Amino acid sequence: MRKYTPKDNVQAKAYYTDRFWVAPRVPREEVEAATHFAKVVAALGSLAKETYIEIGQLVIHINAGENFQVLKTLKEQCGYTQCSEQSAVDYLAKDGEFELFYQLLNIHEAKRVRVVCRIKKDEAIESIVPLFKSANFAEREMFDMFGIKVNNHPFLKRIIMPDDWEGHPLLKTYPLQGDEFASWYEVDKIFGKEYRDIIGPENRDPARIDRYDTKRFSRIGYEVPFGADISKGETKQPIEYSETFMTNYNKSSKQLDERK
Repeated sequence: MRKYTPKDNVQAKAYYTDRFWVAPRVPREEVEAATHFAKVVAALGSLAKETYIEIGQLVIHINAGENFQVLKTLKEQCGYTQCSEQSAVDYLAKDGEFELFYQLLNIHEAKRVRVVCRIKKDEAIESIVPLFKSANFAEREMFDMFGIKVNNHPFLKRIIMPDDWEGHPLLKTYPLQGDEFASWYEVDKIFGKEYRDIIGPENRDPARIDRYDTKRFSRIGYEVPFGADISKGETKQPIEYSETFMTNYNKSSKQLDERK
């Protein structure tokens, strides 16, 4: 049986030490007057705390308690009849908050709007299922992965993880290889805790690909001997094609040359 390393209380601390690094921000543009987005901002009025254009779409920051009213206005008055995405981002370590977002689509104008709001760790958000049926599964997934509760949801339960799972896998404090509970979940569920010493814990591979790992990963055209040190770079190798099993589509053929 392989050696086991206890994973007690691993969710109590952040997994990464560079979690405060901020990527370069996408350029923001002001909402131009007499445009479709300007009409959207005017329809929302004081409900919109901040608005700007980012990568061709309108981003609207709102108060979390007004999410239902804002989305209802966007759907009924502005033509945003599809909610294509809804989820959250964990900023608990930095700000003590979750950032929730709704991605809306106006199919007639071919325009997209992103609605953003913030809630504290133990706060809940109002369900938008009465407005968008697609939000049913999205809100359940948000509850499952982040632990964010949604008020007035018709059936708020886990959708990906088992009902008796402990923790929420998309929190930044959740370890990539699982915690103590995850290590023994299937063993305890299928065989019972008395078989822990016989079977051993689950081996959860994070499936991380490292191009410098020549024992598990190799790049086509840069093959090197097994276990070789390539930290200082690799030499490109010519690719040889089998005449029987593989066709070199980069190679010019006589038929193609004749057609050209």
